[in-house]
Amino acid sequence: MSFAGWALIVIFTALIALSAKPMGAWLFALYEGRRTPLHGVLGPVERGFYRLSGVDPDAEQGWRAYTLHMLLFQLAGTVLTYGLLRAQALLPMNPRGLPGMTPDGAMNTAISFATNTNWQNYAGEAVLSNLSQMLALTIHNFFSAATGIAIAFALFRGFARAETKNIGNFWGDMTRVTLYLLLPISVVYAVFLMASGVPQTFLSSLDITTIEGAKQTLVMGPIASQEAIKMLGTNGGGFFNANSAHPFENPTALTNFVQMLSIFVIGAGLAWCFGKAVSNTRQGWAILAAMLTIFFVGAGVCYWQEAAGNPVLHHIGVAGGNLEGKEIRFGVAGSALFAAVTTAASCGAVNAMHDSFTALGGMVPLFNIQLGEVVIGGVGSGVYGFLLFALLAVFVAGLMVGRTPEYVGKKIESREVKLAVLAIAVLPLCILGFTALSAVLPLGLAGPLNKGPHGFTEILYAFSSATGNNGSAFAGISVATPYYNGALAVCMWIGRFFMIIPAMAIAGSLAAKKITPATAGSFPTTGPLWVGLLIGIILILGGLTFLPSLALGPIADHLAMISNQTF
Repeated sequence: MSFAGWALIVIFTALIALSAKPMGAWLFALYEGRRTPLHGVLGPVERGFYRLSGVDPDAEQGWRAYTLHMLLFQLAGTVLTYGLLRAQALLPMNPRGLPGMTPDGAMNTAISFATNTNWQNYAGEAVLSNLSQMLALTIHNFFSAATGIAIAFALFRGFARAETKNIGNFWGDMTRVTLYLLLPISVVYAVFLMASGVPQTFLSSLDITTIEGAKQTLVMGPIASQEAIKMLGTNGGGFFNANSAHPFENPTALTNFVQMLSIFVIGAGLAWCFGKAVSNTRQGWAILAAMLTIFFVGAGVCYWQEAAGNPVLHHIGVAGGNLEGKEIRFGVAGSALFAAVTTAASCGAVNAMHDSFTALGGMVPLFNIQLGEVVIGGVGSGVYGFLLFALLAVFVAGLMVGRTPEYVGKKIESREVKLAVLAIAVLPLCILGFTALSAVLPLGLAGPLNKGPHGFTEILYAFSSATGNNGSAFAGISVATPYYNGALAVCMWIGRFFMIIPAMAIAGSLAAKKITPATAGSFPTTGPLWVGLLIGIILILGGLTFLPSLALGPIADHLAMISNQTF
């Protein structure tokens, strides 16, 4: 470990905290539907969309209508993407003549990008045309991210409004978020990436001669534009198989740092936006404090383990940290921090191979996902997932003080608690169920390339990543098979929408309630005690559920490592 490494983690965490209010203010303006400086330019575009689609953005929807419209939109996008990937060979902008994807591969990829998972079991540069990269995938990066923020806005309205059935309009929320937030930032971001050396071209490849005189073909394409929204929207799907470890996606230490910031910035802003929506910004700061505390500890553990490396190798004079599977231009600290960031958010981009991390260092990204990715989380999905834990925390607090639990002026009753438990239970049921099946079925055991606890971790990580809509791969596992394509696609769909539906039902239930002013007997939900309770509930409910599986995987792997045992 080094001072520079710890300074990187501290500075990054501080910048995220500082960015929460300005980004939150921008988000709050969109939440309220107010004009922004960009309305003068993009306002006619927004109104044109509404006229073409026949949508009235001011027509409020109840939670059922809001959810149904969202689901139909996602289903239509999934079907369209599947068709584009299957018909790729017949479509333009395919100068290399790449064939269409297989039925199971196209289905897996379509669901992956529609659910903001962006799981990829293929090498994008070898399988997808420029048209597929842009039309089938990059567009989903915008719409899936905008959908997550729209759902967060709807839940915020459930807490903020009283005695109403309406929680906003899905089409209005999604359009405003796309036009006035994701699109303009992505344009500026893409220009920065191009200036840093990331290609943006319609050329499919470039033949070059290396300094050794060898001939080499470099795959090119519209990379910067995809990279920008991939990070900002916490999508994670890369143009190249090596993802953000590839120099065409992430060429320098500066781009690496900016990419990490862009993964977290909207999620942090949404925490502040929630506080503003309920007229108490201290609520937002309390949520963000709990998020950043868990994140900082996780990032620190990951860096500590990767900097320590394998203790067995120290005895033979090999030290300096674990550099296997890492880019030298990022180093141990930049790689460990990126791994913690991309899995605390539901991004899934990687600049190092998690399969090559030390056992406990690799456990941190896995554990981040298993917590439900509520530590900052995906754009929208992180904060509404965190609020589900907040409802359970205030319910526990209410039991301790012997009164009806209340949160930001709303009484939390059995309906909300049951729905929150239902949403949170989706992850362990899906992750552990499919992992158990794959650990005993021949089709599942054919996937991992390693034996013993490390092979088990590869299976566990795959289903955690899919269900948590993260999309990062532990690698070392062959999942481009009908079995894994199908099983992981089911997990991605369940992990996304079986959590959203209960969250939306909670929004509708809360919006219909009266606002109850806080009294002297109310449990405080803004101070250190509340932050500590939140962290405890998340670690107990989100973490201990997976402790037995972690003991069989990375913990057993660590014990085997320090005893110099191989499988």
